[in-house]
Amino acid sequence: MLKISVTGPESTGKSTISEKLAQHYNTVWVPEYARTYIGNLNRPYTLTDLEAIAREQLAQEAQLERQANHNLLFADTDLLVLKIWSENAFGQCPAWILDQLQQHKYNLYLLMGVDLPWEPDPQREHPHLRQHFYDLYKKELQQLQVPFVEISGLQEERFLMARQYIDKLIRNAEMKI
Repeated sequence: MLKISVTGPESTGKSTISEKLAQHYNTVWVPEYARTYIGNLNRPYTLTDLEAIAREQLAQEAQLERQANHNLLFADTDLLVLKIWSENAFGQCPAWILDQLQQHKYNLYLLMGVDLPWEPDPQREHPHLRQHFYDLYKKELQQLQVPFVEISGLQEERFLMARQYIDKLIRNAEMKI
């Protein structure tokens, strides 16, 4: 199973490209569970909420992995998003998320650039800090020593760039069989 995470700051097209890539490769994508959870919350979110979101995100990923075609799955967010979100909002991250972040790896991370226009959304919090967060994501991915590529440009350029990296990943995986 090849698993690809689409990660990065708010309003960088993660959901759009995740869905589009899944359609292109005729497989499944795991939506960002935080949107549903926070959307149904009638109070400010807490550190405990972020851990609950992380647990359900992984549970949904495991469920959808069984439905994936062509041994390929796209995840619209990952535990790195929850780590950075948690540390920014609360100054700390639940130990469970940190442990899982070390164990739960993807074959490729697509780090989405901040060169798309900001799209306001009631759940988005930091339009003026996107570059700051992008730099945090890049640093964290480097520290985790995981394979990642930076994706930028307009939506169509991002889609084509991502496909090039994914096609290469698929070819390399097929050569190992």
